[in-house]
Amino acid sequence: MGEGEQLQVARVDPHRAGGDLVQAVVTGAGELVGLTIEPGAVDLDDLESLSDLIIAAVRDAGTQAANQAQALMPDLGGLRF
Repeated sequence: MGEGEQLQVARVDPHRAGGDLVQAVVTGAGELVGLTIEPGAVDLDDLESLSDLIIAAVRDAGTQAANQAQALMPDLGGLRF
């Protein structure tokens, strides 16, 4: 594994949804390694909203991890992966 790949896999950035009520932490490789749910996000009468917040945080984290990985990849003769 090259130096850039090691940096990409090791990098961890938090991504939040719902005004910081849910935070997903994803590695540069897109692996979910943490999930924090603030108590204010939990309403036992509305668990669907909590599910939506979790999905949004994880999706955003994955998208941003993919974008960061793309930015770190070298230009391979005009081909981008």
